Amino acid sequence: MLLKNDTDMVLLDRLQKAAFSYFLEFSNPDNGLIADTSLAGAPSSIAATGFGLSVYPVGVERGWMSRQDAAARTLATLRFFTQAPQNRDKDATGYKGLYYHFLDMKTGQRTWRSELSLIDSALLIAGMLTAAAYFDQDDAVEAEIRSSTAMLYARVNWAWALDGKGALWLGWKPRTGFLPYRWESYSEAIILYVLALASPSYPIGKESYDAFAAKFDWMTVKDKPFLYAGPLFIHLFSHAWIDFRGIRDAAVAAHDTDYFENTRRAIAVQRTYAVDNPGGFAGYGADTWGLTSCDGPQRPRRLQDGRRQQFAGYAARGAPLGPDDGTLAPWAPLACLPFEPKAAMAATRHILSSYPGVIEAGRFVGSFNPSVPGRTPEGWLNDRSVGLDQGLLVMMIENHRSGLFWDMLRQSPVIRRGLGRAGFSGGWL
Repeated sequence: MLLKNDTDMVLLDRLQKAAFSYFLEFSNPDNGLIADTSLAGAPSSIAATGFGLSVYPVGVERGWMSRQDAAARTLATLRFFTQAPQNRDKDATGYKGLYYHFLDMKTGQRTWRSELSLIDSALLIAGMLTAAAYFDQDDAVEAEIRSSTAMLYARVNWAWALDGKGALWLGWKPRTGFLPYRWESYSEAIILYVLALASPSYPIGKESYDAFAAKFDWMTVKDKPFLYAGPLFIHLFSHAWIDFRGIRDAAVAAHDTDYFENTRRAIAVQRTYAVDNPGGFAGYGADTWGLTSCDGPQRPRRLQDGRRQQFAGYAARGAPLGPDDGTLAPWAPLACLPFEPKAAMAATRHILSSYPGVIEAGRFVGSFNPSVPGRTPEGWLNDRSVGLDQGLLVMMIENHRSGLFWDMLRQSPVIRRGLGRAGFSGGWL
């Protein structure tokens, strides 16, 4: 994958195109659903489907697919969600305009006993809104993309998911009702709140956003305020769609920062933590980092240095407070490209040259752990690609290269209205 003479642009083009191809290879063209992972038999993730809707415009702009093909795939997806059953049945696709986290790739029915997921529904809706913003031509297909998106967004009953006052619930199940946690404290849920606040039909009030922000956990890093969240993806997901440069809500304004700058500090925290390497794990350093939510080894085992390490599979790994078991996401530094391009490229090149096995079929796999004994430098390797990772890479590389999503969605009435109702001001707003 990495050729020493490749320029950064050549390498970025190759990696972005490979990540984009995930959404062509692991999709059902009949209903537009995107598989959660590249693992055979994986269900669809509605969030991955939202990323798919978002990245098709990149394929058009980069010449990887025709506008007609991209519009057809988009419309197939929207028609599926328009027609899919919305009721309390345990096998429905959704309820109250929201959708179950995982759906059968063929039937579109709920699978894995998954929850009606607010955040994953929000990422799906964000993809729909992105498609509606991009497909703006005056023809029947693109007009239907815009009208279907407007209907699907308008029917989401965000207010129902409050179930009273306070922050939004995480999700709901048909037999047991709302899950026992709310979207409180800093997380990837800013995009969720922006969409819920902006709803033309069932909006939540600003007091709900204030309840979310009231639980923010601030710390000081090198004499600067840092809004803490351990896993790196939290500092990236909402940023794929929203340009936070120079705009502030009350929470970050009180600390004289903004969410874009906070993500830059999160990257610095990750790199400093990797250099300090308090857990003594193999490979960590200024150019080997990427602690985030991902799969890891499943059972306790001995590391290369003889220590016995506890492993728990999937975990929300993070810095500087952990958890940390030596498992890294090789794609994570590259997803930071718009925030710290030099650090992102240096880490990407180092990881590719030192751990070539993290690339499978041209794409980054989900995670690896070089501290675990193995036949290759990667040690333990999660050899499947993850739709969320691939979509985030396509979007963040494009935001760095052309600003496509940030430029387009700064003009979105929904995004502007939601940010305004959350109390954001300044900058491009």
